[in-house]
Amino acid sequence: MSRTEQSTSKPSPNQWQRDVILFLSSQTISLFGSSLVQYAIMWYITLNTKSGVMMTLYIICGFIPTFLLSPVAGVWADRYNRKRLIMLADGMIAFSTLILALLFLAGYDEAWLLFVIAAVRALGAGVQTPAVGAILPQIVPADKLTRINGINGSLQAIIMFVSPIVSAGLLTVATIEAIFFIDVVTAALAILTLLLFFRIPVHRKAAEHATTGYFDDLKQGLAYIGKQAYLKAFFAFMAVFFILMAPASFLTPLQVTRTFGDDVWRLTAIEIVFSVGMMIGGALIAAWGGFRNKVHTMTLATILMGVCTFLLGAVPIFWIYLVFMAIFGIAMPLLNTPTMVMIQEKVDENYMGRIFGVFSMISTSMMPLGMLIFGPIADVFPIEWLLLGTGVLILLLSLILVRNKPLLEAGKPSVEQTPGNI
Repeated sequence: MSRTEQSTSKPSPNQWQRDVILFLSSQTISLFGSSLVQYAIMWYITLNTKSGVMMTLYIICGFIPTFLLSPVAGVWADRYNRKRLIMLADGMIAFSTLILALLFLAGYDEAWLLFVIAAVRALGAGVQTPAVGAILPQIVPADKLTRINGINGSLQAIIMFVSPIVSAGLLTVATIEAIFFIDVVTAALAILTLLLFFRIPVHRKAAEHATTGYFDDLKQGLAYIGKQAYLKAFFAFMAVFFILMAPASFLTPLQVTRTFGDDVWRLTAIEIVFSVGMMIGGALIAAWGGFRNKVHTMTLATILMGVCTFLLGAVPIFWIYLVFMAIFGIAMPLLNTPTMVMIQEKVDENYMGRIFGVFSMISTSMMPLGMLIFGPIADVFPIEWLLLGTGVLILLLSLILVRNKPLLEAGKPSVEQTPGNI
């Protein structure tokens, strides 16, 4: 480890903008390639197997490894160099995709290989997510965290909007192996960007000699959560919220097919307007910054999502349905950005990775758990009923959120917001 990387000081004011541009650029490049592969595999399974069971297996393989690894990966993000962890995760995903591409070229195109690659990619995401969440406070001044997280959310929304269109276009003129190789190239570009140009000091805990075991570190992280009333309330809120979000997140395409028609353009339209809404919401929170108390911004977003969920179950006209889907997309960054910033500002840097690891575990597990509850019900009762019911419950949850005193205290600004460019 170099002397520069062993330093625990923050970058100079003149350097942080360059660091942010390099880091977000590398992550956007990597995410674009990963999204191309994700959509290509989903469509490949759909077109070649036409099996709901196979698609379910693919989805399970894509989230269980992340759920299982996230707590341990959070320990790694606190214990080791976060930049290197991100590079290793990208490298592992790229290498596994390269192996899959070579196997497909050799004629070994069995579906189980796609399940294996989904699991490996999920492991990489499990390592990468806590490290990315924890590294931003190292390079971004505290009063700019909201803006940078908002910009990052907009970039992710753009990728969500563009990648299915590009992936579909590529599949019409090229093979799936070509898309696999694109992912390898984008991952290599992201890794080289971090390796050659991105210089940040290692955080204090990673620079120290480890005196405890992994599970001791994990227990310390859980104990830290237990001592922070706002974190306990926040994680409880998010767990319930993600469960209630399952019908709006997973069942709306099925609802559109049943209620408005099974035209492909309708399913495409709801994805497009939601992604455009997220882009607008990311730009809005980056420019506005939200209310002074982050919990008030989170509450506004939760109310919007509750109202939209309810109305998605009530409106009988498709174009009005699309309007509420777009508003739903706008509300997502209004919730995600202040939650990320609150953790980044309030949590002790030495525990940042573990807290993001637990958060990642909750976010990857609760919506699938919600589907285990609501999925079977959707075959017995109209999906509209589920949307109406969960919409009301989300609205009630927002009232609980805004009345929680520890969360309201944690939501207060740590620093005065100052104007300036990114």
